[in-house]
Amino acid sequence: MTIETENDPYELRDLTRRARVVLWDFDGPICRLFAGHSAEQVASDLVSWLEGRGLHGLLTEAERESLDPHVVLRAVDRRHPGSDLVAELEERLTQEELRAASSAWPTAYADPLIRTWAAVGARLAITTNNSPRVVRKYLAGRGLADCFAPHIYGRTQQLHHLKPDPHCLNRALSAMGAAPGDALMIGDTPSDHEAAGRAGVPFLGYARNERKAKLLKAAGAEVVLDSLEPLLRLLNVRRP
Repeated sequence: MTIETENDPYELRDLTRRARVVLWDFDGPICRLFAGHSAEQVASDLVSWLEGRGLHGLLTEAERESLDPHVVLRAVDRRHPGSDLVAELEERLTQEELRAASSAWPTAYADPLIRTWAAVGARLAITTNNSPRVVRKYLAGRGLADCFAPHIYGRTQQLHHLKPDPHCLNRALSAMGAAPGDALMIGDTPSDHEAAGRAGVPFLGYARNERKAKLLKAAGAEVVLDSLEPLLRLLNVRRP
């Protein structure tokens, strides 16, 4: 399947031409963070850690069986917001993400696209639910840190601000002095799309497989690509 062919190429061109600021989700559009370090196992380990502390009852059965560590973290925070327990659980997740960063797979065309977008004058930021420490580690390893620094807005201790809340997008826009309409967000989940909508930022979906594409389309994303290569082609046309 080639998702790109379902999109209007003029719409894609307009999205990129208007973007003075590009807000990137991290895990997905830039890399597969857990490609070599299973997110499902991380979620299971967090559940086991809670159970080892006698906190089995904190989670519902669905939450205990979740394959997403953020689901576990959010669930505990809803019941004990701002607690030491949540802080310790969040740090455990951060340490797992840091380990995962060492074996993360770069998304095809992401590195040259980031460098090219910066070269043609766009300002770039990361808006993610992952730890900013993890993002900095990965970007430094790829030689991309200067394309984004200092605009990396990730998970904080205030977990109610995780996407789909637009908090990290609004932080980026405020720090960069940018209007929402002058920005573009690239994300790969419905929560990215919702956060962009709530922030008033145009959205471009990236889906590495058909399942993710269907989820984005069902959430209302109008432009969804299965490769970043068309974006790179458009930007290269614009380079002097």
